[in-house]
Amino acid sequence: MKRKPSTEATAAWIRLMRIQSRVLGAVEQDLKKAGFPPLAWYDALLELSRAPGGEMRPVELEKQMLIPQYSTSRLIDRLVEEGLAARRECKMDKRGLFVEITEAGRDLQKRMWSAYSAAIERHVGSKLSDADAAKLCGLLDRLGCSCDQAAVIAPNVAATR
Repeated sequence: MKRKPSTEATAAWIRLMRIQSRVLGAVEQDLKKAGFPPLAWYDALLELSRAPGGEMRPVELEKQMLIPQYSTSRLIDRLVEEGLAARRECKMDKRGLFVEITEAGRDLQKRMWSAYSAAIERHVGSKLSDADAAKLCGLLDRLGCSCDQAAVIAPNVAATR
């Protein structure tokens, strides 16, 4: 017989799912109020900006996204339509495509970080001490989430402040 989760484990799961949904929704609202597109745009632009040469294959982009993205191709279409990214044919594999961030995309990603970082502080940072945040990272690491990735949410944060 398989072990069932304890009442405490089930309660932790419910809280984790609820807070993820609430905080993500609040961050999305803050970005919207600041006049920015959805968080998925920031996430995609960040990943493209971090990639060598500012480009990735669409499948690589989907794997790197920090938030669930079920319609990467539509997201890429929107970024291209807005001039934030461009599609480029792979020179070695004519069937393959790359998505490349544009200067406008880099600019938007940097501008969005100011609102995004403020939202992170408002909805998480102001509610946890640094010690509590580190402890939470440790607990999440035990569940398989690497908090080392948190440092890459905003590359060159010092440069954007």
